[in-house]
Amino acid sequence: MMSVAEIKMNDSDGIDDIAAMEQIFATQKEAYLSQPEWDKAERKKRLLLFKAAFLANKEALLTAVSEDYGHRSRYDTLIADILPTTAQFNYTLARLAKWMKPTRRSPGLLLAPASVTIHYQPVGVVGIVVPWNFPINLAIVPLITSIAAGNRAMLKMSEFTPKTNQVLKKIITSVFDRKDVCIVEGETALSAAFTKLPFDHLLFTGSTVVGKHVMRAAADNLTPVTLELGGKSPVVVAPDIDIKVAVNRIMLGKSLNAGQICVAPDYILCPREKVADFVKEYRNEFNRRYPKAMDNDDYTNIVDDRQYNRLKAWLEDAKQKGAEVETMQEGDSLNDQRHRMLPHLLLNVNDDMQLMQDEIFGPLLPILPYDSIDDAISVIKSRPHPLALYIMSFDNNT
Repeated sequence: MMSVAEIKMNDSDGIDDIAAMEQIFATQKEAYLSQPEWDKAERKKRLLLFKAAFLANKEALLTAVSEDYGHRSRYDTLIADILPTTAQFNYTLARLAKWMKPTRRSPGLLLAPASVTIHYQPVGVVGIVVPWNFPINLAIVPLITSIAAGNRAMLKMSEFTPKTNQVLKKIITSVFDRKDVCIVEGETALSAAFTKLPFDHLLFTGSTVVGKHVMRAAADNLTPVTLELGGKSPVVVAPDIDIKVAVNRIMLGKSLNAGQICVAPDYILCPREKVADFVKEYRNEFNRRYPKAMDNDDYTNIVDDRQYNRLKAWLEDAKQKGAEVETMQEGDSLNDQRHRMLPHLLLNVNDDMQLMQDEIFGPLLPILPYDSIDDAISVIKSRPHPLALYIMSFDNNT
């Protein structure tokens, strides 16, 4: 008999699926209240079993993510999903005993001569909303920390990574009972219902727009929320940096996962006199790393129709509003059938363009020239706070 933790939920199945999800939550809450604390040995045992199951299914995960994308570079998944997750297992296991130890604090003058000791306790049931761009890392790493803290957890996986979700469910159900950890799937209606559950903590990774809805939903229950959102992360190429060095560093962040990363470089601020050299070097470096990129297995597709068509529309919008587009290789730079999009550098951009208003989340890279470093700083200050800011310089005074 299939357990509730293995049920695939989708909107077409209606309220019964939301009701089943709510029942899972109630089961986990009851389990926490009846056994609110796992000792160190139990937490370590669970983490070791989890790690072993994860590593045993590494190849299945690599294959599943690639199938969800139509094609995803094996190296991208290793670098951004498998290796960081493995490192988190090791890091947590090595420090678990220390983290669980009570710590002393000063009581301050008003409470003297009292003593103050902090005892670290589980919060209860944790909700984890997982995005599609790194569905292994961003599911398992938060789950590792949740288990280390002694919590139960529910993971809402992205509907855009169904094959990856199946492998993760296999891993999790081989180690955990549904009263401790489970995965649910579903589209918009179920996602909204998930964030309205009265979790003891809710973690959301995704867009700022959706993050606002998540925070509103959680507010009704006064659920503590951790939001890891995106933004337009600028790169300042300082006058002193060698262009080859800057390009080499920028390309890692913009070509990994085809730029579908929340901290990917979103736009470049480059000294005006170095823009031409930047474009030339970017093209040279891309061809060195990804020869015949349209058929190169080291380059990753855009995840689905929706994201691919959005990026195409933004590219066309920029062209119509005066942008000059630099492609990286001869021949086609777009493949509609495969959702493959090679990098496009965009010059002569302005704020009327959609790609200068919202996070790009793909291989489009606007370049804004500047005449002084103060001009570059002014551009950044005029925009909402980014998630990341990259300074390419060897000068500590920059």
